[in-house]
Amino acid sequence: MRLQTRLILLIGALLFIIISGLAFTFERLLETTLKGHIGSSALKIAKTVASMQVIKDAFSEPDPSKIIQPIAETIRIETDAEFIVVGNLDEIRYSHPVPSQIGKEMVGGDNGPVLQGQSIISEAVGSLGLSLRGKAPIFDNNKQVIGIVSVGFLVEDINKTAVAYRNNLILLAAIAIMIGSGGAIFIANGVKRSIFGLEPKEIGLLYQEKKAILESIHEGIIAINKEGSITLANQAALKLLSPHEEMDISGKPILDVLPESRLLEVMNTGAAEFDKEMIINDSLVVVNRLPILNHQQQVIGAVSSFRNKSELLRLTEELSQVKRYAEALRAQTHEYSNKLYTIYGLIQLESYQEAMDLITHETDVHQGLIHFLMKEIPDPILGGILIGKFNRANELKVQLEIDQESTFRDVPHSVSRNHLVTIIGNLIDNSFDAVLAADRETRKVKLFMTDLGDDLIIEVEDNGVGIPPEAEDRIFEVGFSTKNGTEGGFGLALVKQAVQQLNGYITFQAHPHGGTIFTVAIPKGRK
Repeated sequence: MRLQTRLILLIGALLFIIISGLAFTFERLLETTLKGHIGSSALKIAKTVASMQVIKDAFSEPDPSKIIQPIAETIRIETDAEFIVVGNLDEIRYSHPVPSQIGKEMVGGDNGPVLQGQSIISEAVGSLGLSLRGKAPIFDNNKQVIGIVSVGFLVEDINKTAVAYRNNLILLAAIAIMIGSGGAIFIANGVKRSIFGLEPKEIGLLYQEKKAILESIHEGIIAINKEGSITLANQAALKLLSPHEEMDISGKPILDVLPESRLLEVMNTGAAEFDKEMIINDSLVVVNRLPILNHQQQVIGAVSSFRNKSELLRLTEELSQVKRYAEALRAQTHEYSNKLYTIYGLIQLESYQEAMDLITHETDVHQGLIHFLMKEIPDPILGGILIGKFNRANELKVQLEIDQESTFRDVPHSVSRNHLVTIIGNLIDNSFDAVLAADRETRKVKLFMTDLGDDLIIEVEDNGVGIPPEAEDRIFEVGFSTKNGTEGGFGLALVKQAVQQLNGYITFQAHPHGGTIFTVAIPKGRK
């Protein structure tokens, strides 16, 4: 059996089983819910009638039905009930939708629990047929049972309503199955076209041959088709695109994986490009790009080969990432260890209220931050780096303030979270270093982020030592640092590279009260 036929049968069978199962389950639930709702409504009406003082008083009249029958019929008509029957302790009717039944004995045999003071929902055959009933006792002023109220809806009418819903459900299920079957055929035909009519065995052989050839090449290679989707990428390319994790990028649009790629331009122009430089994941690479031509010399795709030119900077970024995570974990461990020792000491001193106050304060602060981040900055990667920096600030005795007007909800998927982490993390770390180097009583770093408008804005300000005028032109250079010693010089350079890769820009200015304000603007869409 060919692959196309197997796909159609498999998808069609799965759709039929799933939709049929869901339809049957929903129909059962609907019928049960409908009966439960109607039974509950009947019982509520019965209790309401039973609690009416005029009904109770009528039982002491010579002819109770003259008072009860008009009231019961009015309520029955207003509530669309099939019947509202009021009877005495001898089960003699005082009201009935058929007047000739008044004065006769109630039927159904389900009044026993009601005469004992219980309200019930039952299903029994009465004078009008099988009905779903709600029954409630009538109590006098001494809390003694003096009568019965029975409100009912015919099961036949309930079933008609259920059948109407069932028919609509069956129709919708049939339409869904038909649409799903058409979709299955469409998908199967699309798969057949996309693999040029090849069978899985033939595709497997071609894949193994191509894989062996690609892995023998040390340069990274990526190829795209005419639609701009990736058709080929070897391990060298994958390692450069995502050094820390395995990923499968086959079939993805090239701009989703590599926004800075010029393969689409090469494919549109048909002109090859050689030895061009670009940055991939903070690594400088040399790229060759060539169009792929068919036998009619028409461009049907493009291929790119690239080799790393900045291995040292890549290794520095890896170490920087590890250091940030390690510092965040160490800061959190150190900070909470201090809090635990403090709480332990307060308990030993029997200062229980102080211990409770400290626990409550820490919980409120932490939960407040978590709640704010979950609401205004819901991305878990960005929230994680901010929590880590918040804990690091507590350890360093630096006041890290996240502006309450910040909001980062509308961050497009095309904007790399790794780049945003690099920008935010390094700017905050740089501000930490600046305020720690300043001789100030209060060391303060403030972060403001907003996604309003067409750009993502990130602003980090501090009251640190500021940037010397002679260093303003070099602070984004790799290896340049204003700190004493040789350590550092990569943080702001990585920020600059990440901002450029996102087609944004970064500026800085002196804070009016000392320190520096860094502002980053990143467009939400490619320009």
